[in-house]
Amino acid sequence: MNSRPVTVADLVGWAESALAAAGVVCAHGTATWRDEAAAVVFHILELDHADAAAYGRPVSDAERLRCEAMIERRIDERAPAPYLLGEAWFAGRRYHVDQRVLIPRSPFAELIAERFEPWLPRLAQPRIVEIGTGSGCIAIACALAFPGSRVVASDLSFDALQVARRNAARHAVGDRVSFVAADLLRGLRGRFDLLVSNPPYVPDAELRDPPPEFRWEPRAALAGGPDGLGLVRPIVRDAARLLEPWGWLAIEVGAGMAALEQAFPRVPFIWPELRSGDGIALVAASDLPVDNEASGHDRPSN
Repeated sequence: MNSRPVTVADLVGWAESALAAAGVVCAHGTATWRDEAAAVVFHILELDHADAAAYGRPVSDAERLRCEAMIERRIDERAPAPYLLGEAWFAGRRYHVDQRVLIPRSPFAELIAERFEPWLPRLAQPRIVEIGTGSGCIAIACALAFPGSRVVASDLSFDALQVARRNAARHAVGDRVSFVAADLLRGLRGRFDLLVSNPPYVPDAELRDPPPEFRWEPRAALAGGPDGLGLVRPIVRDAARLLEPWGWLAIEVGAGMAALEQAFPRVPFIWPELRSGDGIALVAASDLPVDNEASGHDRPSN
C-alpha cells in the first residue's frame, strides 16, 4: 500500500486481495480470505469485531506497517494466523495457542452454548470429562457454560497440558477444571455425566500431502490411523465405564460419520444438525457398548 491515509476497511480490503492472490488456505478459524484479513487487522489494532463502526476508523502509518508485515508473514511462511497472533477464538472467547496444540475450530462450541440440550439432563453440578483436551478450550468452555460443574481434562501430551493450564488460568476456571496426563481413557477414574472428545480423526492418506498451513500443527493431534478411527474406536468402546446411567458421550469424527456407523452398527448415533459444521456424534450411555462387546466386528489392532 502507499502512504496515503487509509481506514480499517481499506486495510482489510488490501489484506484480503493479498491473501487471495497468494492462495493461502483459510481453515483455522476462518473460511474466507476476507475473514482472515479482518481477523489479523482487528487483532493487531485491538479492535472489537462487534463494532461495525471500526471499519471507518483511520489507520496510522505505523499501524498499517504492522498489519502489512503480519500479512506478509502469513503469505511467506504459510503459518496459520492463530499461531502468528498467539491466540484463537472458541465459543466467543480468546485462547492462547502455539504449535504445541491444535488450533480450535470445532463445532463443539455450538453444542456447548446450548448446554447439550435436549440430550443431557439439566443438572446443577454436572461432572464432565474431556479426552484429548489440547488447548483446553472445550473443557474450559464447558466449565463456563455449566457454572456448577467439575471438569476433568486429559491429554497424552505434557506440552498440550501446559497450554491448557495457561488457558484455564486466563479464564479463571482453574479451581473447577483439573488436567490429567492420560492415554485416552486409561487411568481415568470416577463417573461422569458427560464425556466429550475431539480426538485425532484424519485418515493417514489425507495427511500425506496436506496444505502447508496444516503442517504447522502437531501431527499427533490430527492423525487418526488408516480410516481415521484409530483413537475413536477405543473411546466409544470404553466410554460406558466412565459414564453415569443417564450420561452421554459426545465425540467428533469430522467426515468419518459413515465409517463410525459402519464400525459400530449396533450403536444408535445421533448427529446434531449444527450451523457451524457436522461430524459430532452423540450417544446415550445406555446405548454404548459394554465390556468391549462393541460392534459385532473383531477388535481392531490400532
